[in-house]
Amino acid sequence: MRRPTLIVMVKEPRPGRVKTRLGRDIGLIDATWWYRHQTRNLLRRIRDPRWSLLLAVAPDVAGLASRVWPRDVPRIPQGTGDLGARMARALAQTRGPSLLIGSDIPAVNKHHIARAFRSIPTAGSVIGPATDGGYWLVGLAHPNRPYSKLFKDVRWSTSHTLSDTQETLPKPVVLVDPLADIDTAADLHLFQNTQSRRA
Repeated sequence: MRRPTLIVMVKEPRPGRVKTRLGRDIGLIDATWWYRHQTRNLLRRIRDPRWSLLLAVAPDVAGLASRVWPRDVPRIPQGTGDLGARMARALAQTRGPSLLIGSDIPAVNKHHIARAFRSIPTAGSVIGPATDGGYWLVGLAHPNRPYSKLFKDVRWSTSHTLSDTQETLPKPVVLVDPLADIDTAADLHLFQNTQSRRA
């Protein structure tokens, strides 16, 4: 039986290429350092024999050749187009249930991923809301089927991103754990304060 696939969208960590909104708040070098270490820790946390791990990398050539990511994890290029086009392309290259996540969600762990995979058999798709109106996870039960409106006409980086995306997904859509991504210094400080209170 084919294992499900977890795709992680990653970017080569170069100043000015990653976390630019965070970089405006804390500086591009510090934002790049945060992203590089966050991604390394994320990949370590979510490895699990229950699913295959796949990196969708950008930029295509540099990402495929990068020494930043673990060498044993397969990579595919994100390719061109907006975020929706790149996510749809990555999902279409998998077989069987597949999830796709971003690389800037410091709270995600393998338990969140396992719960999302458990939801897929009863759903056409699954989505994990983010606290800013977007989402941190999206998944499809049958990612290689042709979906004519998948991620089309989504208003990215707005409070409408989640609701717009839900309209394009195969039904029924199951919602899983809400988590926060890190886009600004305020997001980062809130996450750090939450972690300190739990420690």
